[in-house]
Amino acid sequence: MKRMKEGRPQKRINPMDRLSPGDRVVSVITYIVYAFFAFVCAYPFYYIIINSISANNLSERGKVLFWPMEVHFKNYSRMVNIPGLLDAAKISVLRTLVGTALTVLTASFLGYMFTRETMWKRKLWFRFVAVTMYFNAGIIPWVICMRNLGLNNNFWGYIFPMVVQPFYIILCKTYCESLPRELQDAAEIDGAGTLRLFLSIILPVIKPILATIAIFAAVNQWNAFQDNLLLMPNRPELNTLQYKLYQYISQANSLKALVSNTTNSNAVMAGLATAATATSIRMSVTVVVVLPVMLIYPFFQRFFTKGIMIGAVKG
Repeated sequence: MKRMKEGRPQKRINPMDRLSPGDRVVSVITYIVYAFFAFVCAYPFYYIIINSISANNLSERGKVLFWPMEVHFKNYSRMVNIPGLLDAAKISVLRTLVGTALTVLTASFLGYMFTRETMWKRKLWFRFVAVTMYFNAGIIPWVICMRNLGLNNNFWGYIFPMVVQPFYIILCKTYCESLPRELQDAAEIDGAGTLRLFLSIILPVIKPILATIAIFAAVNQWNAFQDNLLLMPNRPELNTLQYKLYQYISQANSLKALVSNTTNSNAVMAGLATAATATSIRMSVTVVVVLPVMLIYPFFQRFFTKGIMIGAVKG
């Protein structure tokens, strides 16, 4: 009899069954609250997407709320035909890749060096870098400084001002301080120098925080707009995607008046569903700007989760 009981599969106990009635009520309320906040966070993206592919006349009147209506993709085909848009996209991708790589490398190296007791005046240099988080000269002095350095009308004007970020350096410094000191001591005993120690020992261990910084830096580079406006007045071939889309949005504001002032003939009324409007252009532009970041983020999510737990005990 005992053997028969041992051979039977044991019934899995639902964790909710172990809770008291009060705990169940709290759990249900918690799920409802989190579901509400998840909906509040996700709905704006969903709203923008469905409005960008719905009938433009309905989207303009605010009729598209929860599902797309009269689906079409002509808004995106119009964007592809904008002169210089593909070149601007290439510039945005290039500055994001180069800027992110240099920012991550600089933040990791300086963050590691500020933990080295052998670095000359390391506390002084760390405070010198950290103080720039709290004081800013303003836009006009910044533009004058960039021009004196020859970074206006220059692609590197997108990269160099954003390479040294004090916040990222502090993140790396804090993460490196949580690493076991024995790792560095063993490598130094084997004759590893500072650069070899950084490349072979530190970089592979701090990948979670590097991925976190990469996400932040890439989003900043991708969404950057002001530097293009201030530093590239005479180099239209260096305009970024965000700047070109801003120009497109500005031009699209007149399309609504053009459609509304047109005679209400049958041909015009038949084309109102796909005719460009200011709202449809804004929605399509927003999707183009946000979608790349939304597609890349899931690949870095597992590193991002580890990276924010700075100072945790390492296994």
